[in-house]
Amino acid sequence: MSMMGLTAIETMAVWIVLGIAILGLVYALFLRQQILREDKGTEAMQDVWNAIRQGADAYLSRQLRTILPFIVVLTVALFLSVYIVPPSAEAVERFEGVSHNVLRLMVGLGRALAFVMGATFSLLVGQIGMRMAVQANVRVAAAARHSFSDSLRIAYRAGTITGMLTDGLGLFGGTIIFIVFGKAAPDVLLGFGFGGTLVALFMRVGGGIFTKAADVGADLVGKVEQDMPEDDPRNAAVIADLVGDNVGDCAGMAADIFESYEVTIVSGLILGLALTAITGNIEWILFPLLVRGIGVLASIVGTYLVKGQSAARGNAMRAIFRGFLTSAVISVVLFGIIAMVYMQDVPGGWWRPFLSTAVGVLLAIVIDRLTDYFTGAHSKSVQEIRDSTDGGPATTILSGLAAGYESSVWSVVVIALTIMAAIAIYAGMPLEQLTTSLPAGAVQVAFVLYGVALTGIGMLTLTGNNVAMDSFGPIADNANGIGEMAGLDDNARQIMADLDAVGNTTKAITKGIAIGSAVIAAVSLFGAFITDVGKIDPTALAGGIRVSEPVVFVGILLGGALPWLFSSLAIKSVSRAAGQMVEEVRRQFRIPGIIEGTRKPDYARAVTISTAAAQRDLINLAVIAVVTPILVGLLLNVEALGGFQAGIILSGQLLAVFMANTGGAWDNAKKVIEDEPRSLEANTGKGSERHKASVVGDTVGDPLKDTAGPALNPMIKVVNLVSLIIAPIIVRYQGFSVIEAGIVVLLMVLVGWAITRSKRGPKTIMDTPAFSATD
Repeated sequence: MSMMGLTAIETMAVWIVLGIAILGLVYALFLRQQILREDKGTEAMQDVWNAIRQGADAYLSRQLRTILPFIVVLTVALFLSVYIVPPSAEAVERFEGVSHNVLRLMVGLGRALAFVMGATFSLLVGQIGMRMAVQANVRVAAAARHSFSDSLRIAYRAGTITGMLTDGLGLFGGTIIFIVFGKAAPDVLLGFGFGGTLVALFMRVGGGIFTKAADVGADLVGKVEQDMPEDDPRNAAVIADLVGDNVGDCAGMAADIFESYEVTIVSGLILGLALTAITGNIEWILFPLLVRGIGVLASIVGTYLVKGQSAARGNAMRAIFRGFLTSAVISVVLFGIIAMVYMQDVPGGWWRPFLSTAVGVLLAIVIDRLTDYFTGAHSKSVQEIRDSTDGGPATTILSGLAAGYESSVWSVVVIALTIMAAIAIYAGMPLEQLTTSLPAGAVQVAFVLYGVALTGIGMLTLTGNNVAMDSFGPIADNANGIGEMAGLDDNARQIMADLDAVGNTTKAITKGIAIGSAVIAAVSLFGAFITDVGKIDPTALAGGIRVSEPVVFVGILLGGALPWLFSSLAIKSVSRAAGQMVEEVRRQFRIPGIIEGTRKPDYARAVTISTAAAQRDLINLAVIAVVTPILVGLLLNVEALGGFQAGIILSGQLLAVFMANTGGAWDNAKKVIEDEPRSLEANTGKGSERHKASVVGDTVGDPLKDTAGPALNPMIKVVNLVSLIIAPIIVRYQGFSVIEAGIVVLLMVLVGWAITRSKRGPKTIMDTPAFSATD
């Protein structure tokens, strides 16, 4: 790394960061060994667990076969991209003396391999994390027979395995690329970020469709029509529902946060490189890596401290939040020390980058509290929804919609204040001391955008804690289901029910953090987009992205519309699959012996229905996300493409928060009613009319909070990364040739095919070739 101009201490620091990444992975392995040593319970419990495990394995295997061809095609495309736009000046400097053709080959291979590495790491995080969650659920149920504390410890530490995989692999990949490519790392990191983001989109969409098709079908027939408890073994969709909790909330969320983790590093290094070129200080590039290393260490300490002291729901939540705050305090203190020691010579002072990262940690905590305010079981919003169930499903729906709309407003205000904080932190920079040909306004914007990127990096410092909190939810939920189906005693069931309730809260909180981090990451990528375009043609966006230009406004309108189209198609897919699931559960209930409990349902057929639906629409939605920014850039121009991204960020943020919080509030309102004493005369508890109204609200909210809403996070970043990759090509080859016209027509046909295929669907889910019962 001597060619990068690093001192011996800086070189050592980079290797230490790499060592910390490996330490995070070793910690995950250590926790895995701990979990696997725990008791798996009775034979009846293991029978249920094996059904969940087999369903999860079948889904993951089928999903991998579905997305591999898409990854191969994009790997080739990324390799060839360097033959359209040559490597950057930083790459030429980094590999001085290498011929132009060899340099193109090196950067092309680096970008393609980084894409494969990002995709592979994202797959590993999702698949290994989910498989560990499945391993843990039966052990949590077994521990609940004798200890609340042990159940909490097993569930949270199993979730921590996924969290540390996210932390460790994300930091390992980014650091390795930096070690090999140095200042030219952004050329390659785009591929790394794109690989992780694309796989996250697949896992988020596929997992969301799977889980909600099963959940909606199980609830409508089991709870509403047959008045059965949740996870009743007579319900044919119950195993598919339990599998869905893992593929949606565990694998999907882990891959989602992993790609945000990658993307903020990508944007931070790109913007840091721009500031290095302006100021001559390489500290701007290294500081994000150092911050990430601190985050891994803080997460190791904070997550290991989570232990329950008594059998109380509030105690579990306090223990989890105490671990979160412990990691936050450690991180902020070490950020300050590193900034004071290492960033003291940068223009403007060390305190500016320190405050940027500290604001990111604060943002995670604020979003945590804001989400809890609108979706927590004891919040005013949820209590209002509970009260509105007196009027039936219609008033329940209206009350939930109102809460969701308001939550979106305050989430946007928090994000806006975060960006304003970056503006305030970097106000008054000593620009007159810098020797640069760039206008003062452009330099000031570069500092602010770097501050936003650092905020995103700071926000995701506690990734290990966040993913552990999210994975805790499906683990506790599955344990509760196993306890119900295996007939455990009332004390064990109460412990698992309390952990399940805590898990619902932690899942809602991490959804809010995932959405917030996605928006901050997208804004950071937006800044990297402007920076990269300026390198190719300084005049292309010299006047900024002008909303007054009609073509730019068209881009904003199209960008604002895309999240709505994406959400519509995702929900339509859930609706189709849920309809098939409802019919299948009803069909099986008509078989003599099933509803009486003397005959076992065919759980595998329900898993097949959900799997087939999920795989069928994966490629359609991915094509829409990847191709639309290319079309906008080719048809309009690079400035309109910038407007397109701005429209997606705003519209996607509002819509994602609305859907996540509306569904979460409906879900918890239902659980509040279920916790009430059952009395048909007082209209309270399970089986009451209020409960049935709340189930309708929860059923409507399920695809919002677990499918369409979370899927918007990776979709926003896929669009931003594709825009970042395609922008230099658009700027370099301006004009509209015959070849370009042919490409546009081909892409329009491709998008039309994807939309039409998503809207039509097969006559029945079982007609699709995506999956067969023999899989």
